[in-house]
Formats: sequence, C-alpha cells, structure tokens
Amino acid sequence: MEPGWSLSLLLLLLLLLQETLPHVIGQSAKSKHPKEHGENKVFNKKVKPKTPKMKERESADSSLKSQSILTQVMDKGRFQKLAATLTLSAGQSIELRCKGSNVVWNYPSYLDTFKDSRLSIKQLDRYGQLILANTTAADTGEYSCWLQLCNGNKCRKDETKTGSTYIFFADKEELFVPTPHYFEIVYLNPDKPAVVPCRVTTPSAKVTLHREFPAEEIETDGTDIIYDAKKGFVYQHPTFDDKGIVYCKAESQGAPQISIKYHLLYVEVPKGPPSTTIEASSNRAKLGDRVVVICTVPGDPDVDVHFTWQYPGQEFELPVIIKNFSRLVNRGTGHTTRISKSLLLVVDFEARDAGNYICVAQNLQGETTVATKVELY
Repeated sequence: MEPGWSLSLLLLLLLLLQETLPHVIGQSAKSKHPKEHGENKVFNKKVKPKTPKMKERESADSSLKSQSILTQVMDKGRFQKLAATLTLSAGQSIELRCKGSNVVWNYPSYLDTFKDSRLSIKQLDRYGQLILANTTAADTGEYSCWLQLCNGNKCRKDETKTGSTYIFFADKEELFVPTPHYFEIVYLNPDKPAVVPCRVTTPSAKVTLHREFPAEEIETDGTDIIYDAKKGFVYQHPTFDDKGIVYCKAESQGAPQISIKYHLLYVEVPKGPPSTTIEASSNRAKLGDRVVVICTVPGDPDVDVHFTWQYPGQEFELPVIIKNFSRLVNRGTGHTTRISKSLLLVVDFEARDAGNYICVAQNLQGETTVATKVELY
C-alpha cells in the first residue's frame, strides 16, 4: 500500500471514529452495539437508595421519642415491649425493667401502705428493676416508670423517657379488685366527674351498675355514665338525682359476683377561697380564765382546709392548745357539706394573752383571714 493512500485512509478512519464516539460513551463495556428501541440507557447502573423526605424523617424521630423504656422480662432471657394493657393470671410473678441509670417507679399504692415483702425494686447500672412475686387480684393497676434527671438536689422527670402499662391480674374467684373497705363514700360534685371505683381483674367481664333502693339496674348509656375497666363507672355530669347507695355486678364464665356498696352523696358548695367565721367563747376574760377561739369553714367534702393562727401570746411562747377536726353534715335536702374547724384554747388567761386572735384558712382556691379580739376584764 502506498504511503499517500495509507495517510488518506487513516484520516478517513479518524473522521469515522469522531462521529461514532458520542454513541459509545456511557455504554457498558459488554454492550457496545447501538441502542435498540426500548433499551434502558442506564443498563447495569447502580441505583442509590432513596433519601427520606424531611416530613418522613420528622415522623420517624417523633416515634423514636415516644418509644416506651418499659419492658417485661420473659423466660429464657427474652424481653417484651409492653402495650397499654397486659393481662396475666393471678399467682404468677412478674419482672419489669426500665432503661436508665436513675429510674423512678409508680405502682398500686397499697403495696407501699402495707410494706408488701413480695415487691422488690432495685436500681442497677443500666436499668431499674421491679419484681412482684406471687401476684394477687389486688395487684391489678397501673405500673409505670420514668427516667429522673438531677442537677444537684433538684430533680425532674424526663418526659421523653417514660413507660406505662395497666396490668390485670385475672382471678375467677375475685372479679372485682379487692379493697380493705366494705363500704365507700363517693361525692357527687356538679362541676366534675365522679367515679364509682368497682374495677375488675378481668377486662372481658360484663359489669353492670345497680341501685339498692329502689332495686334497679342503672342504665349506662356511654354518655352520661360510662364504664372503664381501669377506673369503674364514671358519672360525667353528676346530678342530685344520682345520690343513693349503689353496687356493681360482674359476670365472666361463672356465677355473677357483687362488689362492695358505694354511698353517693351530692355536694354543692360555693367555689373559691374558704368561707370562714371566727368566734371566741368570750370577748372579755379575767386572769386565769379558759378562753376558746374557734375558726369554722363549711366546704366541699373532697377539699382539705389548712388552718394557721396568730395570737398575742405567740411571741412570748405562752402555752396554747390547737386542735383541727372536721365532720360531714347532711343539710336535709340530700346535700352534704364538710364542716372544718380549728380550735385554739388558752388554758390560763394572762394579761399578755389579751389582743387580736387571727385565723387564716386556706384551700386550693385561696385563703381567707378572720380575726376577733379578746380583752382583759
């Protein structure tokens, strides 16, 4: 082949190569043929995983924050996250764990009241442990835990690290959660719901509410009166007509069982700071006399009243006797009031005991100050 012809052929080949090159770039080394109709341009290309959108990430983060730190220890070292409720047979032992180095527990209060030896609570390095052995129907209730954050002597609850479950300890012989009382008083206040606390140990039990006199079943329509297995019967808007003596009946694959009786008392008292009066046995006393000053507050049976006194002999530390007491009073129309009193007694009146006797009565709504004067005769 002549050199000139070879040079011309070389130039021609170079031009053909420049036209073909754009079609070759990006193709697989194993697939250099021209692209056929319908063929994928990214054949053999690795696909990157899809990054979740911002809202999806936020949703995932919030679900993580709300995850419970409470678990139940099962057999063979297995753990189970607890749902809102759990049903176990009475007689079983249970072990709960809560993740964290400073865990606080909450459980049915009677276990503390009677210092029950069946209950064991320990704090280990990485978790808190609660063990309840030989459980009974009376152990039915809410069990919860949370992580406590402390800075010096000040501690607070970590709201993002909590756990809670309500455990039913089922016992066919005890359909109602046992109580140490045979009779309970339930106050009906028109401004707030009232609860007849006939809780059950078996959530599937059929429970009805009954009036003792006249003997009848009370209709629970799910609006004014509802039943909650974890609370009992809830009167959403108590009225005067709801007063009386009631009891609950439960049935679950056997003979029906009756709860204790509940006396429903209707309460209607003014809201606000205590309505307080003060009175002295005498506003003029001789040396050596006994003087009694009484501070009185009528109020809601469920509302506690706290009394404090200021009196003339206080700065001299003169001896006085102070006693607080209260009693329920039926006003004759089915309404019940709690009368709270504080009594201050000066046994041996002296000249320094003469002056103003000031009583301060306080409740959750505020406080009221009243005074009376006792003079030396």
